[in-house]
Amino acid sequence: MQHPIGSLGSPPLIPDPIPPRHGSVSDQCPSGKLAAPKRAITRRLRAVSSDAAAAGSVKPVYISTPADRGLRTPHSGYHFDGSTRPFFEGWYFKVAIPEIRQSFCFMYTVENPAFRKMLSPLEVLENGPLYTGTGVQILGADDKYICRYSQESGSFWGNRHELMLGNTFLSKDNLPPPDAEVHPQEFNSRVSEGFQVTPHWNQGFIHGDDGRTDHNKTVKTARWEYSTRPVYGWGNVNSKQKATAWWLAAFPVFEPHWQICMASGLSTGWIEWDGEMFEFQNAPSYSEKNWGGAFLRKWFWIQCNVFEGARGEVSLTVVGALRQLPGPFDYYENAALIAVHYNGVFYEFVPWNGVVTWEVSVWGYWHMSAENETHIAELEGTTEESGTMLLAPTSEAGLAPTCKDACSGLLRLRIWEKGSNGIKGKNVLDVTSNMAALEVGGGPWFNTWSGQTTTPELLKRALRVPVDVEGFYNLAPLLKPLGCRVAEAVRQSF
Repeated sequence: MQHPIGSLGSPPLIPDPIPPRHGSVSDQCPSGKLAAPKRAITRRLRAVSSDAAAAGSVKPVYISTPADRGLRTPHSGYHFDGSTRPFFEGWYFKVAIPEIRQSFCFMYTVENPAFRKMLSPLEVLENGPLYTGTGVQILGADDKYICRYSQESGSFWGNRHELMLGNTFLSKDNLPPPDAEVHPQEFNSRVSEGFQVTPHWNQGFIHGDDGRTDHNKTVKTARWEYSTRPVYGWGNVNSKQKATAWWLAAFPVFEPHWQICMASGLSTGWIEWDGEMFEFQNAPSYSEKNWGGAFLRKWFWIQCNVFEGARGEVSLTVVGALRQLPGPFDYYENAALIAVHYNGVFYEFVPWNGVVTWEVSVWGYWHMSAENETHIAELEGTTEESGTMLLAPTSEAGLAPTCKDACSGLLRLRIWEKGSNGIKGKNVLDVTSNMAALEVGGGPWFNTWSGQTTTPELLKRALRVPVDVEGFYNLAPLLKPLGCRVAEAVRQSF
């Protein structure tokens, strides 16, 4: 029997002395201070019972999702259109705890939700061998892993207008599962295993079904509850937030689509990881999502919110991919992006405003350089860790182990102003990290991948046109894709 998080009479938490991993962040900074805002000392504790969360000293404050939320990005909503075409949507939320050099990565997914259960033989004949279900996987402290998955998605819900989703794997006392955001206490009283996520709140509890991996070190249970205050969306602060792929993401081409929902935030709460309690205040956090018919053919990815060498918040997101183009031919293009938020300014290096090049090994080394009209960027990431296999949606096998991640990579990022002669000018940013999330996925990865973006000039020009997608669809709201709608209809009270 699982006890509600809010139950009383819990035994005290017993602190465990935890050595830093490969040297603490403060060891690499003479002042011993981080560039991020002040944080209370994060505690790593040994929970002596499943009720121990109630005795924790960090109490996250819940607020329901407002309709006029600041820093909301386009495509925050759930994109499923009700059709039976192959479809998945996945969400990624990361919390980094610099004081102990640990990260927790929460990954939620739903596959082919038009079919709430496994396909019958007749449905397979009509639609092909589609994979169904919903699940959560977590890459957490000490590179350990947990996955909970169900081939049924009848209890999954996603909000059409806002970054809000949830699922009930197992309800309490045969109570109906939530189908929208609810107060955390109500969630705990109705859900035995499941999750709910909003831009400001993330909570859940799962038992692992370890049969999905024999490659990773696993834990048996995970319970979490934390709040988040967004700092950066996707774009300049005090400006309208952008779609990561600009206006192309409003149309069902160039799938899968990708949207960074929150480039940087500050999270407060706790995570109980196989009986150990991790408490944190103002921990750097991040979120993104993908959706479409299937995942990328081959890709690499970097994300980091913990840096030394700068004042204020710095957030880096990087991706490079071999992506199939729409059309009758099996044709792929190189696509890549480097994006940095720093001091309220968004530095974007994308194929339609410049050139991005990369050299990425099969595992362990990532190097990229890029330039746009005004700036030049360069970064290098490395890891000696073996990495952890994660699941990603595939058209051939559904959710399958197709990518490898490490969350304690070493990274250096530099940005310069671009001189009039096109060479590096004044240095804008020079920072390092030992908490970079590094990933390679898909394949084949036979050797080092060296590439450069090759966007056709006509497409470059088209993408530079300032298309107001929201304005266009407001004139014809019935044509507006799901997930792209404005949030006036989001419930404001629960």
